Amino acid sequence: MGKVRPTGRWVRAVTDAGTVVDSKHAKLFWAPGTHGPVYAFPKGDVRTDLLDADAVSEAAGLDDHVVVRWDAVDHWYEEEEEVFVGARDPFWRVDAIRSSRKVRVEVSGRVVAETEHPVVVFEGSLQDRYYIPPADVDFSVLTPTATRTGCPYKGFASYWSFTGGDGTEPPDLAWAYTEPMASVAAIKDHVSFYGPAVAVYVDGEQVPA
Repeated sequence: MGKVRPTGRWVRAVTDAGTVVDSKHAKLFWAPGTHGPVYAFPKGDVRTDLLDADAVSEAAGLDDHVVVRWDAVDHWYEEEEEVFVGARDPFWRVDAIRSSRKVRVEVSGRVVAETEHPVVVFEGSLQDRYYIPPADVDFSVLTPTATRTGCPYKGFASYWSFTGGDGTEPPDLAWAYTEPMASVAAIKDHVSFYGPAVAVYVDGEQVPA
C-alpha cells in the first residue's frame, strides 16, 4: 500500500455529462513507486455511471476508495478554484521571490537576457530557476513555438526557440507563464532558460542552467 494523507479540501470533477466527483472526504494517495499524489475518493462520491470504465481504478490497499484518471475529466476543482495537471503535493513547496541579483543569460555565447530584477523560483529539490522580466530579454533572437507544458504548481508555459545561432541549439530552451497560479504570480510573463546551450550567471558566477 502507498502513502495516504487525508485532505480537508472539497474536491469536484466535472465533464460534459455533469459532476462526476463530489467529495469532502478525499485522500491524497501516493502509489508505490510514484513521486506525486493522486486523489482517492470514497466510492460513493464518484459517479462511475458517467465515466468510461478505464477512467476509474481501485486505490491499491485503500478499501472502498477509487482513483479517477485526471485526463478523463474536463475540469477539476478544489473548493471554488479550478486546479490543473494533477493533485498538488502538500510536502512540495514552491516559492517565487523577487530579487535584486544581477543575472545574465547567454545562449551559445550570445547574451539574450540581463537583469537586476529577476524572480527566483525555489521549487522543492529542483534546481533554482531565474525568471527574467520581459523588458530585459532580447526577443529578436527568440521564436515562439507550439510547445505547451503544464505544472500543477505554476500553471501552463509557452516556449521559444533560439534563432540567433548556428541552428544546433535544442528547441524550446526558453519559457514563460502568461497566467501563472496565484501563488507564483510574480513570474507572470517572465522568461526562464534551460539546456546545454544555455549559460546562466548570477552576480558574476555561473550557476547550473
